[in-house]
Amino acid sequence: MKKSSFKTRKACLFVCFIICALNVKAQQEVQFSQYIFNGLYINPAAAGAKEDFYVHSFYRSQWTGVTGAPQSFSVAADGTINDEKVGLGILLAKDKIGAQNSLAAYANYAYRLQVGGSGNQRLSFGLGAGLVQSGIDGSKLNAGQDGDNVIPVGYQSTILPDARAGVLYTSESFFAGFSADNLVAKYMNRDKSLTVPIPNPHFYLTAGTVLSLNDDTRIKPSFLLKNASGTATSLDLNTFLILGDRFWIGGTYRTSLKLLSNSAYSSSFQNASAVVAQIEFFATSKLRIGYAFDYSMSAFSGFGNGSHELSLGIYLTKKGTQNFATSSYF
Repeated sequence: MKKSSFKTRKACLFVCFIICALNVKAQQEVQFSQYIFNGLYINPAAAGAKEDFYVHSFYRSQWTGVTGAPQSFSVAADGTINDEKVGLGILLAKDKIGAQNSLAAYANYAYRLQVGGSGNQRLSFGLGAGLVQSGIDGSKLNAGQDGDNVIPVGYQSTILPDARAGVLYTSESFFAGFSADNLVAKYMNRDKSLTVPIPNPHFYLTAGTVLSLNDDTRIKPSFLLKNASGTATSLDLNTFLILGDRFWIGGTYRTSLKLLSNSAYSSSFQNASAVVAQIEFFATSKLRIGYAFDYSMSAFSGFGNGSHELSLGIYLTKKGTQNFATSSYF
């Protein structure tokens, strides 16, 4: 009985993968947890926010142990020019889930205004432009019946232009930002016969603060709201302890909200939630290493071994530890 039940659950999960791969309207951005350590992933206005030349990458294996589970890799680099008034950044992201894969590349520009009298307050406006390649391999999908014309024949792919935009305010103790991704790709797809998933626009709202508990300990609470058409709104509630200007230890509670009515999106997904344990530390004055473990509390919690995410950040100049200690955003 138990063996039969497990096979049934695996079959249901496989069906879900097919739906995720073929349902264009439900297409989501790459899911990852360590955007907290580099905001360029979700907001082009974060380019140059560290006021340092910085390279950051992460690798994520989701639902470890499940065949066809999502795998993601991204690398970003940014810095400032023109007396730190302009931030420049590049972002590369690759994602694979089952038969579906995507590759995106963006160049980002941020104009950074100094506001207030302290000299540490910035209001940044960012734009990003790039290309998105989306593909699906029909040979990796099993049709429910012969002649199913929903399953693509062979490999299909398309390359589309895309854009992103955002605004970000930062100070020593507070940050707030709003941004949007995938603003163009959906509307540039002229070949409606393709079954390749095309990303929908995504919107992000985030804010947080840093509070000093003593000379060596700070606490940083923050939140992130993410929404895309055809999906439920995702809410991340984050809390971190910053110890000795070197260690970040904390976690995230992630849940879904029914802020916008969407009957096409199943209630089981809308009520999905997860907890994330995270740690990041300076191995040297220029090298940051991070790890996150996600555990799903949804219907899929019995599959796989959770989600694992590794990140690596490298400062190319010597200001990294100073910015790490004083910036509310990072």
